[in-house]
Amino acid sequence: MKNRFLFQLFPFVLAACLTWFAVLAQAAEESPNVLIERITKDALDTIQTDTAVQAGDVARIIDLLDHKIMPYLNFQRMTSSAVGPAWRKATPDQRKRLEAEFKTLLVRTYAGAMSQAKNLTFSIKPLRASPEDKEVIVRTVIRGRGDPVQLDYRLEKTPGEGAGWKIYNLNVLGVWLVDTYRSQFSQEINAKGIDGLILTLTDRNKSNAAASAAKPTKPAKD
Repeated sequence: MKNRFLFQLFPFVLAACLTWFAVLAQAAEESPNVLIERITKDALDTIQTDTAVQAGDVARIIDLLDHKIMPYLNFQRMTSSAVGPAWRKATPDQRKRLEAEFKTLLVRTYAGAMSQAKNLTFSIKPLRASPEDKEVIVRTVIRGRGDPVQLDYRLEKTPGEGAGWKIYNLNVLGVWLVDTYRSQFSQEINAKGIDGLILTLTDRNKSNAAASAAKPTKPAKD
């Protein structure tokens, strides 16, 4: 009788356990502003102590981004938004190549800025969002030698494996990065198609790589 009673209670016990685990998981999930604060601090700490980054070493910067930033980016959404409607017609191979070339372009474009990013501090503005929001903007201010720089992040809450908040756009001094590239990419696609855009990005990345190789790499001075 006792075993039968316990057997009858099992579904309720299981449901209670699952509910408790769900509550714990939700409590452990980082809020978007806490996530941005953590990865920003981690990135700035690395930039200020890593001499290869200070020297503008693109390979090292890519490695840094892969390990410290990319896990928190929805880079496919960033790329698809930059490409625009043509993304839907692109083949899986074209999409893969677009993501790779776009990532390289962004890294090489901002490698110089990262090499100079020493002695920076940052602050995060109060988050204006509701608990049920699936997309939010986290606003930050970066301070260094010159005027403060406004740097905002658009994030989305992603479900499934690897669930959590992911960055999909950046705003620097009032300009959204993805929107800027969408305008440029649209012209290329209209003139040359998806393959033409891929070729343009590839050529630009090769040109940037050659220019970087021609410059002596020296650690940034304080």
